[in-house]
Amino acid sequence: MDTGELLALYEQMALIRRTEKAAHDLFLQGLVKGTTHLAAGHEAIAVGASAALRDDDYVFATYRGHHHALARGATPEECLAELMSRATGLCGAKGGSMHLTKAATNMLGSYAIVGAHLPMAVGAAWSAKLRGTGQLAVAFFGDGATNIGAFHEALNLAAVWKLPVLFVCENNLYMEYTPIADVTAVPRPAADRAPAYGIPGEVVDGNDVVSVRETVARLARRARVGEGPALLEAETYRHFGHSRTDPATYRPAEEVERWLRHDPLDIARGRLVEAGVPEETVTAADDRARTVVQQAVEAAKNAPPPDPREAFTDVWADGGAAWRT
Repeated sequence: MDTGELLALYEQMALIRRTEKAAHDLFLQGLVKGTTHLAAGHEAIAVGASAALRDDDYVFATYRGHHHALARGATPEECLAELMSRATGLCGAKGGSMHLTKAATNMLGSYAIVGAHLPMAVGAAWSAKLRGTGQLAVAFFGDGATNIGAFHEALNLAAVWKLPVLFVCENNLYMEYTPIADVTAVPRPAADRAPAYGIPGEVVDGNDVVSVRETVARLARRARVGEGPALLEAETYRHFGHSRTDPATYRPAEEVERWLRHDPLDIARGRLVEAGVPEETVTAADDRARTVVQQAVEAAKNAPPPDPREAFTDVWADGGAAWRT
């Protein structure tokens, strides 16, 4: 990876981090209703993986999916407007924080039901294989989903049919409020399950955008040539609690401090400096991200609310909501 590409990935991560911080602040101001599940700390997984994918590949994410929507082409303004229930939101205010979707870029949704999207990714991969498009489907999910039945069903069928699908576990050590290690029979909740289905299972530093990109690129190549699915466990850590109502006091202070020192942005910035990129160049990337998000916040605040009549559109593929039997 050359320094120009790494700088672009760093700027994208900085943009995501600042968008998440804006979502946090807007929630505290009462401008984001309901709750949000922030992905601050997970940026390298979304950005690194997306950099290794084709534009026409399919991506499925969880309710902690802001970073994936942004990595696959959604703008900070679209995302923040959606969180604030504005008409200009990514889903026209119909999805909110937990359902960010941008079908035009094949970001096929964030799903609030744990593990529910893994079989959907299998279906998308099956479609790609039948059509011979060379497309890949990627399902991102949390460590808690590895103890859900849909996880095992999806892996089994993907392996049987040798489908072009990657399963990427964002292991942040906690399934909501419970340490995943306390309720799982194997040390690696995702990677250690792969041998049971005869597929590769790997672990990667999910906070190193270069490592994520290289690993996903390699696994994607084997999937595209018909060698079947793979399971990647990306180790990471969320900077906030499970949701905006969670102060995360159950996490040991020394653990939090250790992981905050392993920040994805700091790692990428260190790589850039080591490669000879001037500090002011990296700072300029940060400044550009800050400006974009500041403008997005103001635009979202000033955007109109949705027309109530829009609630009856887009129920079916034809755009309407007429009853069918």
